[in-house]
Amino acid sequence: MFKNYLKTAWRNIWKNKFFTSIHILGLTVGLAIGTLILIWVQDELTFDSFYPKSAQLYKLELFGGTGYSRQIWSVDVAPMGPLAKEAFPEVIDQARITSAGEFSLYRYGDEVFNGDHAVFVDPAFFSMFDLSIVNGKSSKPFIDDQSVVLTEKAARKYFGRSNALGKIILANDSIPLTVSAVIANFQPNSSFDYELMLPMSYHIKSERLKGHDIMNDFSTFNYELYLQLKPQTSISKLRQQLNQLHLAHKAEDTDVDYLIQPISENHLYQADGTDRGMKTVKIFIAIALVILLIACINYVNLSTARAMLRAKEVSTRKIIGAGKGQLFMQFILETVLLFLFVALLAIVLMSALMPIFNELSGKQLVLDFTNKQFWGIFFTAIGATLIASSIYPALLLSSFEPLKALKGKISNTIGDLLFRKILVVIQFVFSIVLIASTILITKQLHYMRTKDLGYNKDQVLGMGMHDLAVHYDAIKAELLKQPGISDVTRSMGNILWLGNITGDNHWDGKQSNTTFILHPVAVDYNFLSFYKMKLQQGKNFSGMPSDSSHFILNETAIKEAGIKEPIGKRFRLWDKEGTIIGVVKDFHFESMKNKIKPAIFYYAPEKANILQIKTTSVQAQQAINAAESQFKKYNASYPFSYLFLDDIFNYLYQGELHEATLFNYFSAIAIFLSCLGLLGLTVFTAQARTKEIGIRKVLGANTLNIVQLMAAGFLRLVLIAIAIALPIAWLAMHAWLASFAYRTELSLWIFIMAGIIAMLIAFLTISHHSIKAAITNPVKSLRNE
Repeated sequence: MFKNYLKTAWRNIWKNKFFTSIHILGLTVGLAIGTLILIWVQDELTFDSFYPKSAQLYKLELFGGTGYSRQIWSVDVAPMGPLAKEAFPEVIDQARITSAGEFSLYRYGDEVFNGDHAVFVDPAFFSMFDLSIVNGKSSKPFIDDQSVVLTEKAARKYFGRSNALGKIILANDSIPLTVSAVIANFQPNSSFDYELMLPMSYHIKSERLKGHDIMNDFSTFNYELYLQLKPQTSISKLRQQLNQLHLAHKAEDTDVDYLIQPISENHLYQADGTDRGMKTVKIFIAIALVILLIACINYVNLSTARAMLRAKEVSTRKIIGAGKGQLFMQFILETVLLFLFVALLAIVLMSALMPIFNELSGKQLVLDFTNKQFWGIFFTAIGATLIASSIYPALLLSSFEPLKALKGKISNTIGDLLFRKILVVIQFVFSIVLIASTILITKQLHYMRTKDLGYNKDQVLGMGMHDLAVHYDAIKAELLKQPGISDVTRSMGNILWLGNITGDNHWDGKQSNTTFILHPVAVDYNFLSFYKMKLQQGKNFSGMPSDSSHFILNETAIKEAGIKEPIGKRFRLWDKEGTIIGVVKDFHFESMKNKIKPAIFYYAPEKANILQIKTTSVQAQQAINAAESQFKKYNASYPFSYLFLDDIFNYLYQGELHEATLFNYFSAIAIFLSCLGLLGLTVFTAQARTKEIGIRKVLGANTLNIVQLMAAGFLRLVLIAIAIALPIAWLAMHAWLASFAYRTELSLWIFIMAGIIAMLIAFLTISHHSIKAAITNPVKSLRNE
């Protein structure tokens, strides 16, 4: 019996090659792309959750500031971790991480490497996160204060295939660091991407030698802090205890409010529970389901539409004794056989698309066929698609009444099935929503890339200074002689990311118990003119010694501080007393998802660590060559590297660009699948109405009349889909835009354009076979009938 089912199923699949091809193409593309998206989703959802103790690991952050300046700080003070471990039994262990910025160069033999991925960590970091030590003692990753732990990637980079353990790396050509352990590389979906890890104890001693006791400093927030907590710990209670602990050491920080976030949520949520990326994950889940659903709808629509062609076959089987259950199993087997072939093709297609998918998404995903999670995702996708695609057609085909089917009395009810029309409308509702969303996302990205930032970032080249600082004036004079360089300046940090924050400030009229968070930037006198920033009030720095007691604040800082007539008013930043000499027009120094925050410029060229050069696109290479020449003249030991501000700006929106690119491609695939289903229905309708079309032509109908007849029904369904889709698209896009503090307008033309595009795509899909049917010789059509 089973053999007969299989043979019949194969014959039915093989003899209808055109429709089988549409089934296979639609299901293969839908399953492959849907599964790829779900693999991406799983990667996002499992960030940092793979650590054995992840359920006990938490990141400690805090709210700082009051009023408008209140914001989440992802870093803490150095003493908080050890104090919390000592004071609260709920805290099993703690680990702090901070940048090893004091070392910018590492050398082994003649090879020189930068320190972009080097950090100071507590030894507990390795045990809390159960990092796999492949060489060295897991019980003691650091043998002394001048040890270094490398990842396998870093060990290979420094020492090739030779054993790294015990080798000496020179930091800044002066500090010997002994390799005490090598750990496995961090996973791609880990928040950590370090290559060199140095002991926190060295950092503590080094700061003490500089006169800075970080273990008693409750003002410098510069340390990521992770806690390992006992199960069933009350997070709300521990938060209150941490706040009280901080206030016990620094009573004036009345605004401090600690936040405790599970490590597994850190990637997708802010510490206060607001969205960081979960909204995007939900959108991509919806797209995956839409693509799979559209593929199912195509199969269901074509299967039910073609049901009338098999009505007599089914009826004959019933008359000679076939039961409804047997027929149901026959049709299910046909679908299963088709899906087995589709599954194999989908795996081949996913393997081919994975490198492209990784490039578009900026990830490092792999198709690991030994991974249970991969097969779980794949079989879930194919199983759900199989069930959704097969049950209804099988029930419909097995439910014919034999006598009615043999007399041809069921063709009209099946051919005009309301359910199938509803499915076509659903397909195009999804497609129109995706078209409108694609247009708006593209418009928002264009808005962010072209909006006036409050400064000119074009053709600005930046590089680290190192030993250039003491020769800055001579270097600047030499660079300005080059024809491709129009200006040179220096500052602490980058204008696109003012990472420093402080609440240590005061002015006349500042209310008590108020902490005002500012982003301070140390600059040279010509920094504002270099970037063509506009002064709303007052004047710029002059470069005179008196500028050391002058400040320039942005508009937001003045407004939120409530300083009236600010020019000449007293202002204190840290221990620096001075006066406000200018107010600069607001400028964007973060992603446009965030509102512009208070910022302050102060004249301290000696603190500058970034040299910036203004060049032209035509002579950019000459400027780079001149910069490299000066860099090597004074920094012979350091590798020369530079970045254009435009590249940093693009990196700032890299996540949004990746997501938008993927969204555009996925939308195109969903629309393609919708059109594929519509194409199949059009071909079937043309075949089913061959006799009618022939009679109409004999009676005088022209080609245009026939095309209108064929297209009208489908286009009517598309119009209904447009009416349903547009309000859904408006609500969805309004919610998406809400995550941006600065956003484009949600214009009516976007939705009108989406509707026009959907109608045009549908008409082009229908028109070819409609015209073909219309120009067929009516004599031939009627003879065939």
